[in-house]
Amino acid sequence: MRILQALPALYSGGVERGTVEFAAELIKRGHESFVVSNGGPMAEQVRGQGSTHIHMPIHRKTPASFGQILPMRKLLMDLRPDIVHVRSRMPAWIIHLALKTLPEEQRPAVVSTFHGMYSVNPYSAIMAKADHVIAVSNCVKNYVLKNFQVPENNLTVIQRGVNIEAFRQRSINQQWLEILLSRFPQLAGKKIIMMPGRISRWKGQLDFLKAMNIIIRQRPDCHGIIVGGAEPGKERFLQELETERSRLDLTDKVSFLGQRNDMTNLYLLADVVCHMSTKPEPFGRTVTEALASGTPVVAYDRGGAAETLQACFQDGLVPPDDTEAFAKAVLNLLDRPKREVELPERFLLRAQTEGTLAIYGKVLAKKCQQPR
Repeated sequence: MRILQALPALYSGGVERGTVEFAAELIKRGHESFVVSNGGPMAEQVRGQGSTHIHMPIHRKTPASFGQILPMRKLLMDLRPDIVHVRSRMPAWIIHLALKTLPEEQRPAVVSTFHGMYSVNPYSAIMAKADHVIAVSNCVKNYVLKNFQVPENNLTVIQRGVNIEAFRQRSINQQWLEILLSRFPQLAGKKIIMMPGRISRWKGQLDFLKAMNIIIRQRPDCHGIIVGGAEPGKERFLQELETERSRLDLTDKVSFLGQRNDMTNLYLLADVVCHMSTKPEPFGRTVTEALASGTPVVAYDRGGAAETLQACFQDGLVPPDDTEAFAKAVLNLLDRPKREVELPERFLLRAQTEGTLAIYGKVLAKKCQQPR
């Protein structure tokens, strides 16, 4: 099959990483893989793994983006993909309008993935107009069924899978550790409590600082690390976090590591990983990655992250927004030996890949049966 995935950009985040990993799996299985986006640091990874990246400014949520309809039409006519997989609303709109200008027999099948609980309005409804819709968790599925006109037989839950082999290494690369500690010497000899995720208010970094304030008072041997970059437009919130860190007298107890490409080692370095989103997160990729590494996770009992912990690590669940309970759960887990957590098959990358390819086959078979 020839598959084109469309998303706004390739900077950071679960959607982006999932797209890149899935593209690599397509190549391994002998398919032709294309990704269209506004680019970013991960575009080179897409190319390096054998896929083709097409740069197109389809990321802005403004009417100006509709100027990309004709270029997208040309791209679709040149590539003639079997499947177009849309992973975000603006790219979905551009592709939808481009396809309407093509003869029906020249249009590829369209699959969409609801990566989030999008606001209920006509702009978001475009994600429900695909030939088949994928939801990344049961909570997203229920949200889509409640708020969008999608027949239940046209909606499938496919969890965003983890490439488990990438996170099952059992020892930290010592050269990597030396380099890290030369840059962040304050981490040496500490119990590391990690908060991964891009810098964004709803990701819960402010709650993390509150919890660390409680933890440090009881365990001065702990150090918190916030791992994730501030995307364009989020720099002011990063400054707010730095101010709050100073106010809580945590400047030498919590470090901002910025955007990283060494998460496999960081999961192994961490003694506990935290997930503190202030609203239901559709999936919570860092939860499955950390557990696959054998590192315990504490998370608020909400959204897709809670679905993962309910399935395989219930000790890490705490009531939503209760930073005191969160700190207590972290402290309880700190001295437990790490153990391998058996992730259910549905959370693995191979299950995601096989499930998605099955959907592709289904929509293509249905398309072939339609009268011309």
